[in-house]
Amino acid sequence: MDGYFPLGTTRFRTLKSAIGCVGTGLHSGARVSLTLRPAQPGTGIVFRRTDTGAEIAARYDNVTDTRLCTVLGEGPSRIGTVEHVMAALAGLGVTDAIVEVDGPEIPILDGSAAPFVFLLECAGLTTSAAPAPAIEVLRAIRVTDGDGPDAAWAELSPSVLPGLEADLTIDFGATAVGRQSLSLRLSDDTFRAVLAGARTFTMAEDVARLRAVGLAQGGSLANAVVVDGPLVLNPGGLRHPDEFVRHKLLDAVGDLALAGASLKATFRGHKSGHGLNNRVLRALFADETAYRWIGEDEGLLSNVRVAVAA
Repeated sequence: MDGYFPLGTTRFRTLKSAIGCVGTGLHSGARVSLTLRPAQPGTGIVFRRTDTGAEIAARYDNVTDTRLCTVLGEGPSRIGTVEHVMAALAGLGVTDAIVEVDGPEIPILDGSAAPFVFLLECAGLTTSAAPAPAIEVLRAIRVTDGDGPDAAWAELSPSVLPGLEADLTIDFGATAVGRQSLSLRLSDDTFRAVLAGARTFTMAEDVARLRAVGLAQGGSLANAVVVDGPLVLNPGGLRHPDEFVRHKLLDAVGDLALAGASLKATFRGHKSGHGLNNRVLRALFADETAYRWIGEDEGLLSNVRVAVAA
């Protein structure tokens, strides 16, 4: 099995024991069982469909759809809405794990990454002495969507410091969301405190449209923030005044965790979503002059290059 190594990690890390949960698929509305299992150093993050036996590496070039969530694989290996569990794994520095699910969708739980963080903390994490390889971005790579000064874009550029720096701006017509910005350096602490609890959100006018085409069947005010113009319809309101941009940056962390290795880079985005997040990774790896592999153990580093390229 091949895989990836997540953001800002310097040592291989996995779970001490397996742990699972049961939830609902956001789009199917079906009951979904998920289990997180330990894996050997160098395995990476691998998704396994227990109902079909299919396995797929958590990697950017296995992404097949980004319209409403990030989807890996097709047919019997298809697994959707992977971004929140990927963000939790990357945010806590987990490099190696098997993610088992008995259907084509990760459970939405409360719409954030916090339940996955809770599961990982309950299972416990163990860090090996072996250094995990990383990818250093050497020059800026930008992708855009649209024209004009306010077009959406995503960019990866060099960073002086290890790990991932991130800066994101969102801009929505709904006045409850509006324009919000957030910058941070990703670490275990900043992920837990700033990003993990931010929930996915949608506009009230989109809910009926999605359900009419068989999507969002499992969506509710228990697992998504619903906005109607200036109003937040959830009885408990927001967890943070800027919960919207926090969630979009959480999504970006999960999407960038499909890089194939830990990123030493700065990520900047303007109205970026799953599609642009994936496109910027594809653009980066399409240009061999834009990045280089780094790692203390050159033998291990060579093995990882082969695994990621497979």
